[in-house]
Amino acid sequence: MSDRAPESLPRLGFVLLAGITLFWGLNFPAMKIVLGELTPWTFRAVCLSFGGLGLMVINRLSGVSNRLVFSDLKLLALTSLFMVTGWQLSSAFGLGLLSSGRAVIIAYTMPLWAAVLGRFLLNDRLTKRRIIGLVTGLTGLGVLIGPDLITFESAPVGVLLLLVSAWCWAAGTVLFKRGPWTMPISAVVAWMFLIGGIPVFIGAAVFETPDVLFNMSLKAVLTLAYVVAFPMWFCHWAYYKVVSLFPVSLASIGVLLIPPLGVLTGALVLGEAVGWRELSSLALVISALFTVMITPRPRKHRKSA
Repeated sequence: MSDRAPESLPRLGFVLLAGITLFWGLNFPAMKIVLGELTPWTFRAVCLSFGGLGLMVINRLSGVSNRLVFSDLKLLALTSLFMVTGWQLSSAFGLGLLSSGRAVIIAYTMPLWAAVLGRFLLNDRLTKRRIIGLVTGLTGLGVLIGPDLITFESAPVGVLLLLVSAWCWAAGTVLFKRGPWTMPISAVVAWMFLIGGIPVFIGAAVFETPDVLFNMSLKAVLTLAYVVAFPMWFCHWAYYKVVSLFPVSLASIGVLLIPPLGVLTGALVLGEAVGWRELSSLALVISALFTVMITPRPRKHRKSA
């Protein structure tokens, strides 16, 4: 698939890739709006319950089986613990303490950490490109959050929570790759939402009361509906569809564009300040992601006549 010429790639893949970039790019500012009225427990409980059940409905309509296979259960539970429980809670709690622009930059360093974890869990080679990408990404984080963590001028807890969320997503991604899975991938994702959501559902039941959902403003309700319908339902389905249509390197371009879109949206919609530190960090992190994720196509050597 990776050898196909660009003109032979399906148009559907480009449309889905554009949608993923747009909707995930708007996700952090949207979550910031909802978290102004809901606690992270309730917010994530709603997202995961509707997300998991919604994906199962999509699978059913697409003719994909949702049957839970016992042989997949152990890996499914472990992957869900990191990719769903850890990511969903730490990112939501961290976002409540930071601007959405800063949060999206920190959270989307997850491919850098996946490269490191893949070295130990998947025996992936830590190439020169990955080392350069990791150093560049860490430099970007240092520019963004270094002075705040040293002087405690900002929200170090929020920064640390977003770093934890990035590590959780990276760990879940590496575990996800350790398959093979017996179930269809879209069914795996749906079950991950529901299984990983169990601790979240319990936390929401213990710490919250259901009536909080009935006191939301119309703006928050519509934004929550957007988060469930697009970042949760559409983007997760579309991402795996794009991966099946495109080379991984091309599918990764969408991830590269999400942080700048999130920073821009946070500035325009939420009025968040964007200074030289945010822009410099953004440029360094994007450069790091490009270095780690985009693999150059091997050169074809001409046969000598």
